[in-house]
Amino acid sequence: MIKRLFALLLAAALMLALPVTAAEPVTRFSDISGSGTEAMTVESLRLMGVMDGYANGTFRPNGELTRAQFCKMAIGVLNAEGQLGLYRTVTVFPDVKPSYWAAAYINMSAKGLNIISGYPDGKFYPDRIVTLGQACTILLRVLGYKDGNVGGVWPDSYLGAAARAGLLEGIDPVDGPLTRRTAATLFLNLLRADTFVSDENGSGGSSGGSFLSSLGLKLEEGVVLVSSSATGPDGKDTALQLADGRVFQLANDKVSSGVFNGYKGTLVMKNDKVLTFLPDEKGVSRVITISSATTRLITDISGVKYPVAEDTKAYYEGKEKDWSEVCTWLNPGASLTLYLGTAGNVEYIFVVGGNTASEAVIVYEKGSDKGFSALVGNQGGYQIYKNGSLAKPSELRPYDVATYSHATNTIRVCDNRLSGYYESCTPSPDEPKEIVLMGHKFPVLTTAQETLSRFKPGDMITLLLTEDNQVAGAVKDGTAGAAPNPIGVVKEASASSAKVELLCGITIEGRTDLGSADLMQLKNQLVRVSSSYRGNIGLVRLGGGVSGSLDVQARRLGNTNLASGVKLYRLGSDGLQLISFDDLGAGPISNSEISYAHTNWANQIDIIVLGGDSRSNVFYGRTSVTMQGDGDNITYMMELYNPQGRTQAFRLPASYAPGASYAMLAPSDDGSGFPVAGRGLCVIKDLEKLSDVPNTAWSGRGAVTVGGRTYTIAANVMCYNRDIIGWITLDQAHAYSKTCQMFVSEDGVVRAIEVGGRN
Repeated sequence: MIKRLFALLLAAALMLALPVTAAEPVTRFSDISGSGTEAMTVESLRLMGVMDGYANGTFRPNGELTRAQFCKMAIGVLNAEGQLGLYRTVTVFPDVKPSYWAAAYINMSAKGLNIISGYPDGKFYPDRIVTLGQACTILLRVLGYKDGNVGGVWPDSYLGAAARAGLLEGIDPVDGPLTRRTAATLFLNLLRADTFVSDENGSGGSSGGSFLSSLGLKLEEGVVLVSSSATGPDGKDTALQLADGRVFQLANDKVSSGVFNGYKGTLVMKNDKVLTFLPDEKGVSRVITISSATTRLITDISGVKYPVAEDTKAYYEGKEKDWSEVCTWLNPGASLTLYLGTAGNVEYIFVVGGNTASEAVIVYEKGSDKGFSALVGNQGGYQIYKNGSLAKPSELRPYDVATYSHATNTIRVCDNRLSGYYESCTPSPDEPKEIVLMGHKFPVLTTAQETLSRFKPGDMITLLLTEDNQVAGAVKDGTAGAAPNPIGVVKEASASSAKVELLCGITIEGRTDLGSADLMQLKNQLVRVSSSYRGNIGLVRLGGGVSGSLDVQARRLGNTNLASGVKLYRLGSDGLQLISFDDLGAGPISNSEISYAHTNWANQIDIIVLGGDSRSNVFYGRTSVTMQGDGDNITYMMELYNPQGRTQAFRLPASYAPGASYAMLAPSDDGSGFPVAGRGLCVIKDLEKLSDVPNTAWSGRGAVTVGGRTYTIAANVMCYNRDIIGWITLDQAHAYSKTCQMFVSEDGVVRAIEVGGRN
């Protein structure tokens, strides 16, 4: 059966062919869009050796095909090029001389396999154009169809049968000259088609299994391709990596363009190497550019919303993670590939750009886009995103780093920079492929090796990073205009070391010079990071930058506009948590509820941390009153406690009569009050109690309306469950019962929520 298929397919070869040039094949063609179905179709066939472009880097999709061109294409499909050497010097047809570019392909088909013949005059006419009808006739026979299975009207019967076999998917079924674009689609459909087993009389039949399997090839179906630059078994950085961690080397020394990264499909294998990748049919996946992303909802720039489960798997930064973790690192403007189920649900997410950039351009002049044209393969129509926001070339600054996303035809610009002690590299300082700063291994792009070769381990250096945290270049620490911006959250802290998750998505760790007490106070806090020697990281808690209240509706903080990709954090008992503006009420957020704001390159606020002014000594907590002594010597002592800690017990002032279970302890403004150890003179005030507040009164997670008044929910609101006698999260409190008790400070902010008991 296989031998017969080989013969039939090679017979078809002479009627449909793609050109071969003497030039080395390229990975991208200047006249094929960088993304989309056509680019992926061409790439599938290029990797398999079925088609190449021209010496000038073009594909010429509208060019018409000749018999000789398709002959070459057919042998590529069969992966039979290893036998061509036997047929380069023989002459089978008088009009096909040994010097003719396709002579070996034609001679092998005719003399070696005896599956083609010339015209009655003995000639082959290799340069004659073929039609779609002729192509479909040949390919139907390749699949096993006989004339009796098709019908007797040519070409209409054959075009109809080809459509039923799936060969004409995406093709206008009108007979005429066959173009390179149509041939590419036709042959991709062939690779996806099933063979046909005709019955004895040739009038019926049944499916005989996939065409590729009939050629003895192994198929890995339903895999997600996440990288085209992994290190393979042969040591080359040209292998394909799957989402499950497996790595396969491409056959025939091929190099992928990366256009398949993030797509689900089928690996076509031979001898444990990949011949090609066939993306799943249109509609299974969708590439979007996000305007916002939370743990439960993705919204693209056109306003389409995609509900997503928190435990949905996502591929990011070379690893498979839960979406709830990945979404915290994404800016508006990021590109995602969504895999949608039959019900439209999101089954899997691939973050475009995660360890996929192969080259980058560094901006050295203000407002310059020099090098961008070469980066996109001299194609136009691209958009520029800087730090997740649409940008113009005039908004670019020196030492910005640009990469190109094939999937969305966008230039991705970022200004991520990290300064520190150059700890080590591999394999050598002259040609480093990996460099270590602050305990993190950074992959180095080939285009960055020249600038990095100017430095050696032990130097203080500033790394210029791509959007996916690869090293695009380096400059001397302290270079004007290249100030570092490493902001992150302290996730782990011990007596002498810390681990910090930077907002750009990487984790650094090392020893610190801080005392254990000071270091522990930084856990779950926002910090700026530096490094001055091997294994060291310096940490400085961030605060300030707040110029007024946050106007949620106007998207302004004081007099400063918010960036389109602003990240909003809430500081709670478990540290910083990324939230959305949907979690806030419509009213303004007071200055006292904002601990930090950061201004970006465009003088817009791009980071806001809610959670109260870190300099404030106000303490909100649940009251605990105990009695000391007996008889006439009874003293009432009080403590306030919340999820973050507790005050020292203090003697209650005689004038204070507790009326609620939650209170505020604050410094005295006028020198009066009562002493509290470690806090000086203080005053204490009960928080106003709102009883039996229904869940229907909530406006998202950030506000509640009771009795016609809207109250803001504090970013670090404490939640207590009286049934379990312990602290819980805000989400847990809201889900526990249909009503709750709320406790409000004088400024109209809900500081505590209590559930359980009679609720």
